[in-house]
Amino acid sequence: MDTQVSHEISMFYGWWELSVCLFAFLSLMSIWYHIGKKQHDYGPVWLALSVLCWAFSGLTEIVFNNIPSYSNYKDGLTSILSLTNSLFILMALPWFKYLPAPFTPLIKSKLWPLIIGIPFAFALIPTLFKMFLVREAYIINELDVVYALLTLIFLGFVLWESFIKRRLLLLGWLALITILVTLMAQIYKLMDNNINLLLFSAIFKTSLIMLFFALALSWVKELTETLIPDPFQLKIKFIKKKAQKSSTMPNSVSLIGFPGDKERIVQLTPALYRLFKEFALRKQDMNDDWLEIKPKNFDVSKEYDINDHNELKRLLEAILNGLFGKKNWTKDKHYEPLKVTLFEMSENRERKIRLRIPKENIYIDF
Repeated sequence: MDTQVSHEISMFYGWWELSVCLFAFLSLMSIWYHIGKKQHDYGPVWLALSVLCWAFSGLTEIVFNNIPSYSNYKDGLTSILSLTNSLFILMALPWFKYLPAPFTPLIKSKLWPLIIGIPFAFALIPTLFKMFLVREAYIINELDVVYALLTLIFLGFVLWESFIKRRLLLLGWLALITILVTLMAQIYKLMDNNINLLLFSAIFKTSLIMLFFALALSWVKELTETLIPDPFQLKIKFIKKKAQKSSTMPNSVSLIGFPGDKERIVQLTPALYRLFKEFALRKQDMNDDWLEIKPKNFDVSKEYDINDHNELKRLLEAILNGLFGKKNWTKDKHYEPLKVTLFEMSENRERKIRLRIPKENIYIDF
């Protein structure tokens, strides 16, 4: 291909990479500033920094494109930025909520920075050596590709797990396709075909950036769907028996009022179902809607509605497990807000508790 044409394509690619990736970096940081900062979640920051590395790579393409004699510095800087991009992506993984089971202990380990940092150093040092000794830079590409392959393996599994756990199957498949395209781009780095490499780089970088935004939006979607509604917004229906041609199991409770869903079905044990239903029956009773918790020094001649606070705790945990899945909820963001929404304690500290939901929002299948 004509040298002038190749030069113009490289300049166009450099400006495209600088402008698009810089805009993507600022956008991801804006999402983090408005939402992630309050959640103390720094995963989006690492992903944004990884995209910023691509922006600097575009700047490198622009600056050194007119200086052929400094091509070894251009290749070296591009390789360093690519390595740093992979490092930042790997640094973001421990902040992901959903991780594939085989990799979870490794990614969550305190040694994770060392596990990813040592290979980064081994790849970086030879790259610097080749840059400043003005030698053949082929080994730079090899080291860059090896570290990128390590990143893609982890990133592919984590993206798949994140989208699947959030019930976004199509995005999960798109993530895998993007990883495959990125692998092809890494292979092209080892070939002397600059135009095809720029084409594949533009495709996979655009695709990954869009996936990062899809991931951020799925995270926001999950945050809204896991919000606990106020008592007047929540409707409860108690289902005792399984109806014909219905997949609903007996001793189930239907909860209506959560964002994004018409209803959510929670399966309870018979004992917890009876306790929860007793709360509802008392709420519909105009005379006495309080249940009393048995004290430590209880009166043996008196019957109590609830044996201890642990019984209430088990009920709340069972409801949360049914709503969000086991280990997908936290005490401060889900357990405590749900407890406040569902129940209220007596102001006189009489160990009495009742359902906070309005009685017109309660339906009982007898």
